[in-house]
Amino acid sequence: MITEDRGPDTVQQGHGLHPWHRFVALGDSYTEGIGDPEPRSLGGLRGWADRTAEELSAGQPDFAYANLAVRGMLLRQILDRQLAPALALKPDLIAMSGGGNDILFKHGNPDKLAEKLDAAVEVLSATGATVLLYAGPDWGNTPVFSAIRGKVAVYNENIHTIGARHHCVMVDLWCLPELQHAASWDPDRLHLSPLGHHAVALATLEALGVPHTLEPLRPKPLPDQGWKHARAEDLVWARQYFVPWILRRLLHPGDEFLPAKRPLPGPIFGLGRPGPFPSGHPAVNPGMGSGPAPEGQAA
Repeated sequence: MITEDRGPDTVQQGHGLHPWHRFVALGDSYTEGIGDPEPRSLGGLRGWADRTAEELSAGQPDFAYANLAVRGMLLRQILDRQLAPALALKPDLIAMSGGGNDILFKHGNPDKLAEKLDAAVEVLSATGATVLLYAGPDWGNTPVFSAIRGKVAVYNENIHTIGARHHCVMVDLWCLPELQHAASWDPDRLHLSPLGHHAVALATLEALGVPHTLEPLRPKPLPDQGWKHARAEDLVWARQYFVPWILRRLLHPGDEFLPAKRPLPGPIFGLGRPGPFPSGHPAVNPGMGSGPAPEGQAA
């Protein structure tokens, strides 16, 4: 794993357990949390980014987390729709992952993808934030996907080079032993299972050098907030997120992508998530088109 000056070495210098206060995750279904269903989590998904944020928020009362990832996006779409909103949120910790869909489904060139990623990481790291990068898992034992194993390996080497160039924190999923277990994968063999998301969260925290309570191969359940509290959050989510999204899909069935599940930084736990949404967000204005979001708005 590649680490950098703003990563593990700074943990002991902060007043809390770590120096970060605002975490923003960018990416596709892998970062959104597909394969890790949890009815009490926002949008019904948890995922490794949520699990990481849960641990990072412990003992850090001002810690906030946003997740801009949207399933199905190619790397260019991630950069076009998520990069500017992420920068506008002024995070000091950024998780950047993308390109897997390009290689899996679009026969993407790993070198050309790396050029796009390199330019984006340069912009992200220039803000002074700690940037997390992820080398993809080894699908060598998976039928069909094993055919693109070489491309994934080349792309991973490019990501390692990008991480070293921009002093990022590297999380290498190719070398993560837990992901060699079938139990770490969803039945579709493409997305991580809850156990797999747990393993990635643990690897992320280890790469950051942050004290945590996660144990290998033992996923931590979401804390019980009580039935009344959970139902209240469900109502907030339905009113501010789910119903507007349904209306948007009915009125504009050609729109390709969902809005992000956590467009603004906020406490990982607490009544009232998600929202308030930025002006122009699809959850506020169901009639909004699906083009790239203006700077400062989540897509």
